[in-house]
Amino acid sequence: MKKVNIILTIAILMLTCIVEAQTHRSKESFNFGWRFHLGDIDGAANKDFDDSSWRLVDIPHDFQIEQEWVAPAADEKADNTDAAANIKSRLSSRGFKEMARGWYRKHFTPADSLKGRRILLDFGGIMYVGDVYLNGELVGATNYGYVGFEIDITDKLRFGEDNVIAVMADTRDPKNSRWYTGGGLFRDVYMITTNKQLYFARYPMYITTRDNGFVNIGVEVATMGRDKKMPIDIKITAPDGKIVYQGKSEIRRSTPTRYIEQALPEIEITNPQLWDTENPNIYSVELTLYNEKNEAVDVATDHFGIRTIEIIPNVGLKLNGKKVLLQGYANHHSLGALGAAAYPRAIEKRIKLMKEWGLNHIRTSHNPYSREFIELCDRNGILVVDELYDKWTRQHTGGRVPFEQLWQYDVPEWIKRDRNSPSVIAWSLGNELQQDPNMPYNDFGVTMYKLMHELIARFDSTRKVTVAMHPRYRNWETDSLPCALAMVTDFQSYNYRYMYFPGDGQKFPWMTFYQSEASVAAMGQNYFEMDRDKTMGLAYWGAIDYLGESNGWPAKGWTQGVFDISLEPKPKAYYMRSFFRNEPLVHIAIVDKKAESGEWNGVNTNNDGLSDHWNRINGQKLDIITYTNADEVELFVNGKSVGVKKNDINNAKMRNQIRWNGIEYKDGYAEAVAKKDGKVVARHRIETSTPMTKLSVEADNAQWKADGMDLQHIRIYALDKKGRKAVTAQNDLRFKVEGDATIVAVSNGDNASEELNVTDHRRLWNGSALLILRAGQKGGVVKLTISCDGMKDVVKTFNVSSK
Repeated sequence: MKKVNIILTIAILMLTCIVEAQTHRSKESFNFGWRFHLGDIDGAANKDFDDSSWRLVDIPHDFQIEQEWVAPAADEKADNTDAAANIKSRLSSRGFKEMARGWYRKHFTPADSLKGRRILLDFGGIMYVGDVYLNGELVGATNYGYVGFEIDITDKLRFGEDNVIAVMADTRDPKNSRWYTGGGLFRDVYMITTNKQLYFARYPMYITTRDNGFVNIGVEVATMGRDKKMPIDIKITAPDGKIVYQGKSEIRRSTPTRYIEQALPEIEITNPQLWDTENPNIYSVELTLYNEKNEAVDVATDHFGIRTIEIIPNVGLKLNGKKVLLQGYANHHSLGALGAAAYPRAIEKRIKLMKEWGLNHIRTSHNPYSREFIELCDRNGILVVDELYDKWTRQHTGGRVPFEQLWQYDVPEWIKRDRNSPSVIAWSLGNELQQDPNMPYNDFGVTMYKLMHELIARFDSTRKVTVAMHPRYRNWETDSLPCALAMVTDFQSYNYRYMYFPGDGQKFPWMTFYQSEASVAAMGQNYFEMDRDKTMGLAYWGAIDYLGESNGWPAKGWTQGVFDISLEPKPKAYYMRSFFRNEPLVHIAIVDKKAESGEWNGVNTNNDGLSDHWNRINGQKLDIITYTNADEVELFVNGKSVGVKKNDINNAKMRNQIRWNGIEYKDGYAEAVAKKDGKVVARHRIETSTPMTKLSVEADNAQWKADGMDLQHIRIYALDKKGRKAVTAQNDLRFKVEGDATIVAVSNGDNASEELNVTDHRRLWNGSALLILRAGQKGGVVKLTISCDGMKDVVKTFNVSSK
């Protein structure tokens, strides 16, 4: 009898767990076990199509990064067949990768426990446009792949048999983007299940705060039944994990509408922990929804920060009542050698690196980044200007449908997704519209802006809205007045044209200015000449090298950043650091090549070619720059003083950069000693290195997780016999991985290299290379072997945690 009772008790507990699982929401990653085929193929959408020969891939996946480079001379479809004139081909903006379609297919058999549930597929995006099929039927699509979407497949699944999701991704024509987009399922895919009759909407909460302590939560639910009163439990957890509020409320339904939006009673948080750039305190909210029978049917969670944002004329930006200057960058969404694949770990690495170098701001040019990016900015204290589009034309927004058919769907999805994030301080609707005459309504964007602004206000009334403008003037004949669009945006975002801030501000004192793109070539000058007490700040364009927008083969993309494409700092990064961080600094840079004249959108973009090593030809005359924020620098060569020079802080063009011309090189070392108020505050020494004798291996992830998504970035340095970086080493490295991990990318920072990024070898460049591994889902020991001709293999092991 006792045994029967035990069995009965276990059965009841199991049934309770099943019932509870069925009443609440579930979210299952659908990132793993897809089959992939590059190129279009007839019948690939059909359920019974034979995909057994296709290769297995996991999401996120960028199929373009795997493709061969297309050199201009070999580009038969280029605009000009002359090889010399064809250096910038039709593919130079798109990273010298051929446009293509790719197909993905995933097989699965839905569990019987899902019967009676509402079942959704959630796509973070498909690059660049895409179609989704279930068992051969078209069930969803995206015409602008940077914006996510969901598909209700409740009534289309076949229980008890194999189901097939097929996805076609298309990079479109080269002219449909001005940069490298990547291609494929580049963001996460989930299967979500909910109660079928009553559930939270896709983005169920609208959370706002006021007076740094009062929280307001708007809730959206959907009902297919007749419920008129739907109780809600509310739980708010503080950054330290303590519950600071628990309460109950109720959703009331007075009309037979399917979707119900209602504001919950205002909640006061005592002793709130404010969110800011130095202390990004995050609160979490959990809502539990009940039906009229008081049965829990759905749970929703989100997070928020308690903070105030003000954008004010003649002040700029205030965060929690204090003036904050935006010190940031604007880049495209791709992640170096990983291409467009949106790995959270790679995004986090970038954010933390930028924070370390003094940046507090990112503009998501010119499209929404992944949701994971925004969440990581929330948790790392980065201020985001969240941007939706480039130009408002069919050509620049996917090319499959007119722009007029996109925005009314994209805007709500974009705003609702990111509106609760404290990092998002403003919305940007577009970029450099004045350069395109094909925009809707023929008034250079004014009407289109007003329409989208009105729709934004429907879903978020707490943030101002802008458009990044270039040029900022009204017409081609005169630049005396801002363009018409600048007269209607909530604040004025000028790409590069910071010199117009004072004049425009005098004419139109209600304006507030933001340097939405600042030239790296004019770095420093465009910072020091800007009235930082009266403006919002700036975002340096292309601070990190990226794929696409090449100025000519063999460069595969932008090369004017202060960080190379593998995230190694170039010498000019230290210049930026000298005024972005309040710490003593000096750094030696040698001018290897004077900047060539080059313009991009009417702006000089080319930098001097710089390096920071002491391996030259004896007797060579060098031009040297010492970057510093100290009062003066003394330069030594092999212990002999070359002289002392002052930091010319009254010259915006020369401030923090001291130039030394015609310095004779001799093997040994150069050292810069910086002083402030007569005291040494910083030193930088570079020495002549000898040929490589060994490799140094540095891994960045001590808590590598076996979740199928986590990455390990492994930096390899060539060292000489004294442990100095052997900067002249160009040896080829070969990588072998054993265990539950795979190589997803290799790089060395050389954006002109002919080597591919998805392979098992890479040449050293400037004495360095980068290997990126992706963990599997099993965990255990991963063994990496690095081979180099003439040297003993280097072996490194990693423990990948399955917990």
